[in-house]
Amino acid sequence: MHLKSLLAAFPKLALDACLMILPALAQTGDSSMQWQNAPKSWKQSGTSLIEEVPARTDYWRTTHYGFIRDSGPFRYETRSGNFEAKIRISGKYHELYHQAGLMIRIDEKNWIKTGIELVNGQNVSAVVTRDFSDWSVLPRNDNPSSIWMRLQRFNDTVQISYSLDGNKWSMIRLAYFPTEVPVKFGMVTAAPGKQSFQVHFDDFSI
Repeated sequence: MHLKSLLAAFPKLALDACLMILPALAQTGDSSMQWQNAPKSWKQSGTSLIEEVPARTDYWRTTHYGFIRDSGPFRYETRSGNFEAKIRISGKYHELYHQAGLMIRIDEKNWIKTGIELVNGQNVSAVVTRDFSDWSVLPRNDNPSSIWMRLQRFNDTVQISYSLDGNKWSMIRLAYFPTEVPVKFGMVTAAPGKQSFQVHFDDFSI
């Protein structure tokens, strides 16, 4: 059955269920990974990446603070169509706004980043940017040693979820994102303050 017919027949079909049939429908872009704003120190092996996140790096556009930043290390591949990606993240966060996670990006004015950000302890964070950035956080006062993030792109929607074990997922954001356009997607970090930190990405799958 064609996907549009399937959705018409079952209008309340959950996004997770739809994504189970997407691998055969999604287009696949360039699978080689590249750097935007490469850090000086990093090591990648298979699905794992360790990097030293340089200080004075960030991603933000205008809202509240009035500045534009587009300088964080971003390890990405180019993809088209619908997809689901997961990753486990652990970091030695110790300064305000230290952050690590996933990013989906069209250009400097259209992107979403999500992951862990240090603000009075660890928070699951999401920033959605379409010319202007907005920011939402979910406090994790237990400061877990690692956290799983999942990003699902389905047509004009991006769904963001997190998990402590990689099995039980909780959604934190459902956002619009332009459809039918290739995107850069991968692992993103930033350290807006004066201190660098180390982050470890594991089990990256897409």
